[in-house]
Amino acid sequence: MKFFYFSLFSVLFLSCTFKPDEQKVIRIGGSDTMLELTTNLAQQYMKENPAVLIIVEGGGTATGIKSLIKGQTDICTASRNLKPDEAKLLADYYGSLGLVYLIAKDALSIYVNKKNKVGDISLNDLKKIFAGEIENWNIVGGKDTSIIAVSRNPNSGTYLYFKEHVLEGSDYKDDILIEPTTKAIIAFIEENENAIGYGGMGYRGNVSVLKIEGVELTENNIRNDTYPIIRYLHFLTTKTPAGELKRFIDWVLSPSGQSIVRNSGYIPLWENKL
Repeated sequence: MKFFYFSLFSVLFLSCTFKPDEQKVIRIGGSDTMLELTTNLAQQYMKENPAVLIIVEGGGTATGIKSLIKGQTDICTASRNLKPDEAKLLADYYGSLGLVYLIAKDALSIYVNKKNKVGDISLNDLKKIFAGEIENWNIVGGKDTSIIAVSRNPNSGTYLYFKEHVLEGSDYKDDILIEPTTKAIIAFIEENENAIGYGGMGYRGNVSVLKIEGVELTENNIRNDTYPIIRYLHFLTTKTPAGELKRFIDWVLSPSGQSIVRNSGYIPLWENKL
């Protein structure tokens, strides 16, 4: 699990400037896809509100939901919807399903090495690659060489989203390579000409992003739902936020917060004028 305490200077400054009972702490944990986005939001909010300390953790959507249920975090970041068993646990603990806030629109990028000549792939062929039914690039217009499929880990909301919406519930191939984060997937693909992987659109590296069904991953194609693999990114809470927690969520949904969403590589929920 990744932990980000923002920042050491902020912690020292706050401890010297504010009494312990005056310092407001917000704990956020969950989606690794949203880790950099949430980090950027936290840093900017703390800059504007120096009496607030925001602690951001990754570990995956499933881990974040467990922490939320146990009361170990104030906000769970999630790149997928709650599963039925998770919803039941929340209801059993708190008597409700909690609250869900959409904070950004995202699309799954399909990454390949820069040397790979394949530029477009169908959803059906993508499914067959990750299910192990297509194992050579020449079947989808590439070289006569084996495909190395790379996936996120099972704790990841992106892993589950891909399984539901691309694999249509089928299992990943038995020998699929697992990487802990999207950054790690991109780094592997940069070094391996035959690799293919997926991740949130906010992550880019020295890789190519495939068209899906002839549709390029662009903001316009995401906004009009033309691109085939689109989702929303969420904040989850166990109850109606109050105080500083409410002010932070309201700020994330404001033009100021949504400008950070855009600068982090995702699609804000609306056009703002900042």
